[in-house]
Amino acid sequence: MRRSLLLAGLTVASLVASIAGASAQQRMVRVGVLECRGGASIGFVVGSVTNLGCVLRADGVPEDRYVATIRKVGLDLGITQETALAWGVFAPVDRLGPGDLSGSYAGAQGSASVGVGLGGNVLVGGSNNSIALQPLSVQGQVGLNVAAGLESLELRPGR
Repeated sequence: MRRSLLLAGLTVASLVASIAGASAQQRMVRVGVLECRGGASIGFVVGSVTNLGCVLRADGVPEDRYVATIRKVGLDLGITQETALAWGVFAPVDRLGPGDLSGSYAGAQGSASVGVGLGGNVLVGGSNNSIALQPLSVQGQVGLNVAAGLESLELRPGR
């Protein structure tokens, strides 16, 4: 279990470092926070699929709702009862319009829980891969689970 946590932490740290380097090349502005919540999820050794409801919260802009599908590939063992995620949203512009986060994102992730647990993931995607979702994404989950690997996130406009 410790080895899995170490692997998950190293994976997330290396991706954060690579995104920080890419962000230095292109000016990125924090435009808000994407918060997602969902129900139960079951890991299938080599991956899992989780559906979440999300909302983008930004100052001076009405809430923008999304439906998210997260797919993990890599080690994913266990069952979680509920999941809550939050990412800082960084973009090359200081304001996004309704539905602008829609699209595909990819990155690395790691998480572990025995009862209550934590995880982290950094994702890049959206329009021309110009949007970065960076941890604040400390993932809170309840259950028994260990996961590390690659993650994709598909965001669609929601209600």
